[in-house]
This record gives sequence, C-alpha cells and structure tokens, in this order.
Amino acid sequence: MFNKSIVTGLGGMLLLSTTIFNTFAASSPTNAEQVPVLVEAAARQHVLRWADSSGLIEPKFELNVLRGSRPLASCGQAVTVEAVDTRAPGRMKFAALCGSAPGAPGWRYEFVVRAQLSARIAVAANDVPAGKVIADEDVLLERHDISNITDPVSDPQDVVGMSGKRALRGGEVLRLALLASPTLVKRGEAVRIVARNEQVEVSMAGEALDAGARGSLVRVRNASGTIIRAKVTGAGTVQPADMPVSIKP
Repeated sequence: MFNKSIVTGLGGMLLLSTTIFNTFAASSPTNAEQVPVLVEAAARQHVLRWADSSGLIEPKFELNVLRGSRPLASCGQAVTVEAVDTRAPGRMKFAALCGSAPGAPGWRYEFVVRAQLSARIAVAANDVPAGKVIADEDVLLERHDISNITDPVSDPQDVVGMSGKRALRGGEVLRLALLASPTLVKRGEAVRIVARNEQVEVSMAGEALDAGARGSLVRVRNASGTIIRAKVTGAGTVQPADMPVSIKP
C-alpha cells in the first residue's frame, strides 16, 4: 500500500483540475516513489468525475493504492497513467507507463486502487412488496458505503413511480438494477388520449395496441380509427407523440 487520501464533499474535489493522465517531461526523470502518487491522482480524478456525473450528494471517499510484487523503477521519460478497469470504485485498475513511444525503452506497471466511497443515496424507507409502485413515503436519503455499487440513486424522485423486481427491505439501498417501470398501459386496453397546448386540453378515447411503462412510446388507435404514436404518461393515459403513422378505414 502506498497512498491513502481522503476527500470530503464534491466542492473540495472540484479543486482538482488535472487530467486523468499525468505526464512528466523526459528531461525531468520520475523517481520510483513518485509513480504511486501519479496513480493516486489519476484514480482520484476518475472518482471525482464519476461522482459528479452520477449526481452524488455529499460524496466522501478514501483511496488506497496497491501494487504488485515487481519493484518500481525510476523513469527518465514521460510517465503516463491510464485507466484499465474502473467499472467499480471498490476495485479499480490503473497502469503507469514509462516511455509510450513505439520501440522506446521503458516499463509498464499495473496498480489496483480501492476507493471506499460513501454518499447520501436513496434507500427504502420501509418494506416494499415486489411489484408495488414506489411512492414518496417509501424513499428516504441516507449515507451508505457505495464502493461496490455501480448504480445508486441520488434523487428519490428518480424511483418514485417505479416498482421493485423483488421485495425490497426497509433500509435497503435502492439500485436501478433492482427496479423496473411498471406497465401502465396494457395491449388491447382502453386508454385516454390527452393532448395539451398551453392552457387548452383535449381528450378522447382510444385503444392501446402495445403495452408500455411511463415514458415509453406505444401505438394507439383513436376513436376515428387513426393509429398514432403516443407517450405513456400515467395509468391508462397517453399523450400524442407525433402525426398519425397510418389510417384505418
């Protein structure tokens, strides 16, 4: 183990503006002791970007850089650090390269970097049966370790209206892989087609020709026999998405 660093809050992480690759001039040799420092900086930058793109709330993380059994060597050329596998923050892999030019003398070392990452994320406020539509009162925010979770949910509203593929326990971290959008419109079911334009709302009856969850596009035959594409907006309710695609006599 070489480096250990703790970063608290996204605001502090934004002070780190270096790129994920760190390069030294060939005229300034890199000591062996500096190589893990470069790897740690690259890993920190990756976690920063991932936390930012995921919208994590109050993220905190600690990094541990480990290497293999090969002894490290100095480098008289430019040193770069490349991400090899960053799918899970809890176990990432980076490679440090000395001399990337073809045919140039150099070396390559691989490092494992473990991030212990926590943030305020959505959890089940109570037991939720499988298939039950999740409501506001079923979700709350709590700080949890998400080092090995790749699909946490930061905004409770992102899961409201969805349902669990299996029963969810109170206090369980809500992951996108555990959730599904419920089918709000079934094929052959009568639906209400609602068109809105500013303050004007017009509705008419129709028949769904496809099944769909909230936000999905389905074919709907309206009362005059015209088949349109419509967006599912609620249980048994759709909104026209475009002009008619076909007309039935």
